[in-house]
Amino acid sequence: MGFERINGPYQVQVAPDGESALDFLFATGAHADRHRNLQPNLVLLDLDLPGIDGFEVLRRLRQNPRCRNTPVVILTTSDEHSDLLRSYLLGADSYLCKPMDFDCFTDLLEQITQRWLPSR
Repeated sequence: MGFERINGPYQVQVAPDGESALDFLFATGAHADRHRNLQPNLVLLDLDLPGIDGFEVLRRLRQNPRCRNTPVVILTTSDEHSDLLRSYLLGADSYLCKPMDFDCFTDLLEQITQRWLPSR
């Protein structure tokens, strides 16, 4: 909804859990028919995912040569310093706390896209 509101020309793939995210990113499971060479330009990753958490998704992304350089922005409600440190140690490019207000959230999405998707 946030991307619709900022009216960007983005194709957004939402994964409800860590396993689905990995399946999409690695073109496995339910996404096995996805072309493996078409990688996302940006991954927005929550840490608190059901099943496989965001830390594990990030770790696996950075271990995979095809995804190693894909920008990953942690977008989470956690303001724990230990989560921030762990995210950067695992290779996150940025760590941002999600605002609770939807207007502030869409403003943050706009800033993220300007920084990480400059072709807009």
